[in-house]
Amino acid sequence: MSDAKISGICGVDEAGRGPVIGPMVVAGVKVDDESALIKLRVRDSKKCTKARREKLANKIKEICEWRVERISAFEIDKMRERMTINEIEVLYFSKIIADLRPSVAYVDSADANEMGFAIALKSHLRACMGMDGEKISVISRHGADDIYAVVSAASIIAKVERDAEIKRIEEELGVEIGSGYPSDKRTVDFLLNWVREHGELPPYTRKSWKTVKKIIYKVGHLDI
Repeated sequence: MSDAKISGICGVDEAGRGPVIGPMVVAGVKVDDESALIKLRVRDSKKCTKARREKLANKIKEICEWRVERISAFEIDKMRERMTINEIEVLYFSKIIADLRPSVAYVDSADANEMGFAIALKSHLRACMGMDGEKISVISRHGADDIYAVVSAASIIAKVERDAEIKRIEEELGVEIGSGYPSDKRTVDFLLNWVREHGELPPYTRKSWKTVKKIIYKVGHLDI
């Protein structure tokens, strides 16, 4: 157990919960107060241009304590054999909170039940931190990245880190894969073409996703 003091506030958010390709990235940001982040005019990463997100991410990292966890497609598939995606988020959100050790943690709720998500996080914090976990208040809200600057900052870092992972995957495979989301035609076309050409799913694909199973069925490779 760490001897670091429980202090400050942190925000935690993820990027890449729903894609069929690439990791889910969970980021946490800790500050004494939000004034510096408010001055930066941080906004939810979905509302920023890519260039602005990258600039903001660098500035946030300079003035805040931060942590990032990357959960690969393979790890997600393995954990999904016994856990829901919400439970996976609870696991990694609590890991980051335990590492940052804030007095208050603001989180973007992954569950329809905001209170239920907070209770699950508190349970994990108690399990991994003992009595120190009791000292941390958890505030779980839908759209927390629009409400709290510290969660907006975490959202920005998570998005930038995931974008970097997607770029790295494209460079490794030598082909454009789109955003990795099932709503992206470029991503779906990439998956279809790869399976037709190689007879198997490409690396970094979440094989447990329904969209992937539909693509396999469409192409006719039912044995993948």
